[in-house]
Amino acid sequence: MIRPSAFLLAALIAAAPLSQAVAQDRGSRGERPDRSERQQPEERPRISVGDAVQRASSGRSGRFLGASNRGDVIVVRWEYPGGRVADIMVDARSGRVVGER
Repeated sequence: MIRPSAFLLAALIAAAPLSQAVAQDRGSRGERPDRSERQQPEERPRISVGDAVQRASSGRSGRFLGASNRGDVIVVRWEYPGGRVADIMVDARSGRVVGER
C-alpha cells in the first residue's frame, strides 16, 4: 500500500515544476503569446543568388565567374574585359550593390 502512494507522491512532485514553467510561458492573462511576440528565427536572404548576379552584372561589361552567399551579403565574382577580377557585394535583403573590391 505504501508503494502506490509513494509513486503518486513522486509523480506530483515531478509535475509541479512543469506547471510552473507553463504558467511562465503564458501572458499576464494566461493566454499564449502571439506569433509576433515569439522569437522569430533569423530571416533568410530575400533575394536569390541568381537575382544578385543579375543586379551585379547590370551595366557592367565582362563575365561572371562565380557567386557565394555569405549571410547578409552575396558576393559575385566578376572579370572585367582587361582581365581584372573583382568581388561585387550585393545586400542579400535589399538586393542593392553595396560595394566592390
